[in-house]
Formats: sequence, C-alpha cells, structure tokens
Amino acid sequence: METPAPLAQLLQALDAGDVPAARAAAAALQRSGLHATQLAAEVLHELRQPLLGVKAYAQLLAEDGGSTGPLRLLMAQVERMEQIVSDFIRLASERPAPQQRLSLAAPIWAAAKIFSVNPDSARMSLEVEAPEDIFVQGNSRLIEQLTLNLLNNARDAMSGRGRVKVVLTTVGSAPVLYVADWGPGIPDELREKIFEPYVTASKRGTGLGLSVCRRIAQEHDARIDLAPHGALRDVPPPATVFRVLFPASEVAPGRRKRLLVVDDETIIRMVFRDLMGKECEVIEAASGEEALDLLRESPVDLIVTDKNLPGLSGLELAQQARRLSASSRVILMTGYPSLVTTQQALELGVVDYLLKPFDDIREVRALLRSTLSAPPPQPSAVAQVKRVDVLEDNPATAAQISEALELAGLEARVLPTSELIALEPPAGVVVSWDFAPAYGRKALELGKALAQGAPFVVLAEHLTMETALESLRAGAAACLPKLLSDTTALSRELSRAFKKGVP
Repeated sequence: METPAPLAQLLQALDAGDVPAARAAAAALQRSGLHATQLAAEVLHELRQPLLGVKAYAQLLAEDGGSTGPLRLLMAQVERMEQIVSDFIRLASERPAPQQRLSLAAPIWAAAKIFSVNPDSARMSLEVEAPEDIFVQGNSRLIEQLTLNLLNNARDAMSGRGRVKVVLTTVGSAPVLYVADWGPGIPDELREKIFEPYVTASKRGTGLGLSVCRRIAQEHDARIDLAPHGALRDVPPPATVFRVLFPASEVAPGRRKRLLVVDDETIIRMVFRDLMGKECEVIEAASGEEALDLLRESPVDLIVTDKNLPGLSGLELAQQARRLSASSRVILMTGYPSLVTTQQALELGVVDYLLKPFDDIREVRALLRSTLSAPPPQPSAVAQVKRVDVLEDNPATAAQISEALELAGLEARVLPTSELIALEPPAGVVVSWDFAPAYGRKALELGKALAQGAPFVVLAEHLTMETALESLRAGAAACLPKLLSDTTALSRELSRAFKKGVP
C-alpha cells in the first residue's frame, strides 16, 4: 500500500534530520487528517436523507399489508445503518453539544424505552433503577445515546437473550451509572482496549458504540470504565459491568433556583444566562414546545418567555405550564405590547409583563431576584361566602357593579370610603382605579389588602396599557373597563375573573 504523501514527506524529513521540513510535513499531515474527518462527517450526514426515504417507504409498505417478515428485517437493518451513521458523525464531530443542569433519570428512562421497543430486544429482561433526584450538568440527548449504546452492547454480547440491569446511584456526591449484563463477559485480551474504535467481542456490533460512549463521557468530564464484578450486589454477580462516573455536584440538588428562559432569539437567551447564571440555574429553550418538554422532565421556579414564539405562543405556554403545575410563575416579554394580550396575561396570572427593549437591565435582574426569592404561590382556598367587596365612591357605578354581581350570584358590599370594616375574608374584591379616597396604585394596594388572598378585579374609567400593567404587577385577576351601558357584559367578565359561572 502506498504511503500517503504528507506522511512520506514527514518520514523523509525525519530520516534527513531536517527539523523545519519535518514540522511543515507534520502540519500538512494534520490538515489532511482534519479535512478527511470533516469530509467523512459531511458524507455520512448526507447518507441520512436516502436512509430516511428507505425507512419511510418500508413503513408505508407495512401499512399496506406487505409481508411483515422481510419488512421487519429491512427496518432492523435500516435502523442499524442509522445508528452506525450517528456513531461515525459523533466521533468525527469536534463541536461540543450544549449542556444544562438536568435529572439523569429522564435520558436513562428514555433510552430504556427505545431499547425495549426494538424487536431485537424482545427476549431481553431489562431492569432499571433511576431515581429522579440525581442531577448533572449535561446534554440529555447525548446521555440518552450513551445509555442506549451500553444497552445495545449488552444485548449484542448475549445474542439477544439474557438479563440487563441499569442502576443510577451516587458515590459521595458523584453520580454513577452502572449498566450490567449476565452474558459471556469480555475476554481479558480485549479489556484494556474495549473503548477503542472497531474493537468488539461481538459478531453483531461495529466496534463503534463504546468509542462513542467514551467520547460522550469525556464531553461531560466523566470517566467510563469496566467496574469490578462485585460493584453490584446481585446473585449471581453480573459478568460485565460498565461504570460511568460523573463529576461530583458542587451544589446540593434542589438548592439552586431554576430559571427557564424561552425565546427564539439566541442573543436574548444569552443576556439572561449572563445576567442570572451566577445566581441560579438558567435553562434555555428556543420554542414553547421545547420549553414544555423541559417542564415535563422537571419543574422550574420561574419561566421568562417571549410572547411571540414560533408555534406555541408565550401565552399558550403560560397556560400549559399552569396545567402542569398550578404554582408555575411566568413573566411575559414582548416587543409588541397590546391591551388585549395584557388582559390575557392578567387572566393567566403572570407575574409581570416586560416590554422589549428593556429600559434598564438592572431592574429586570431585581425583578427576577425578588420573584425567585419569594415563596411559590399556594392555591387559594375556596371561600365559603359569596360576598364581594366593592371599593367605589360613585353611587351610580356602585349600583351597576352590585347589579352585575347579583346576576353572577354574588352579594356586593359597597365601601365608598377607605375606612374598612374588619369582616371574614370576601370571595373577591372589585376596586375602582378612579376610587377617590385612594386613587390608582393606592387603590390597588387597598383592594389587594382587603381581598386577603382572594381574587381582586380592577375597573377603570379609561382603560390604558399603563393601568393594565400596574394592575398586573399588583396581582389583579383582571383589569376591565367600566361597562356602564352593559351590566350583563360586566357580570360575565366579573364571573370569569372570579372563576364562577353565571347562572
């Protein structure tokens, strides 16, 4: 076989003792190696497209009632080719994947699910022990791939029949992942080089899976090796135990607050990461759908989301987050404010409504700090009384509000002065922004104090963005115009704000 030109030049320079020429040849050899690696990665990436077509049409043929045996074999081979391509690309890639703080259990269980539904794993007995309170700084997709590669390696070693066990635990404060199998074991002559490319004791494997595992472990500052047979106290002991030792956590799980920033602009996410990264764990998502996936994996203490996201909007994300957890706190951001969306934000109970560009980033940081340090909101108890206190000094308006509440099945107690009478907590409060004894912000403070945790609604003679934002920041359930000509509409809106149906 002919020696490649850069290598031949290097050898010739070394034989001649020509150091400058040897250095030049070594640099040329390094450049050619990087070019070849990049070319291989690009070619393999392009192979994914025809593979996708083959896989799609095989699935369509299966739906049309084609012979299931050959199609199943075809699908298995396509999936094997996809795995080989992914492994090659991972080894060729020099770009580190993004990382964030995550529970190790989620990617481990995801890998176990993929492994279990594979027809080649039908005769395998899989056991998984993965508690959710063990965290690392890492990439969920890569840890899932590492775990799946170890599971596939165990299956291939046992020719598709046997027992595999996954155990996630800690040694001190360091997370440890064990993947064990009761197969034939690894020959002694292979144990020292099992993580090198193309080294395998299995007739089915390519010898790349464990190399990829080592590469992924290195990206996470982790160490992967073969653990002693007694690492797991099973009887009989497993023949092979792979161990992945992650770095010890510097922060106890659950101690740091978690801030989820959702914006399709990378620069905005970077701003929040640099702004709060030293004070809390900042998690990023570029879409509402991605944010929901993260929320399903583990809860966060605060969500800061753009209103205009591709796909799921910020308001829809806030609504979905509330369904996942009633105590979710959301701050909405927008460069296109409107009174309608402000009202919608009020109804969803968002913490604040930030306008882009921010006037003062220090004020944004102060808001995030205060929100994260405040205790999470507790679901309010359902009031046993139907009384709604009304802070309104205009007799005609007070009469119409009382009539609207009556239509909603609620009893109004009108308070025309700021001298409040101490009674049991009301079912809600209606406060007029134009309440003369305590106008504007003071009216909001008075209404919130009187509500004692119950919802309060703000009515304004002239509803503006400023009025709505101030009401939102005070915690109002809604901010409505005074519908003096339509009592029924006012009743409907009050019922909606108090979460009650109109009879």
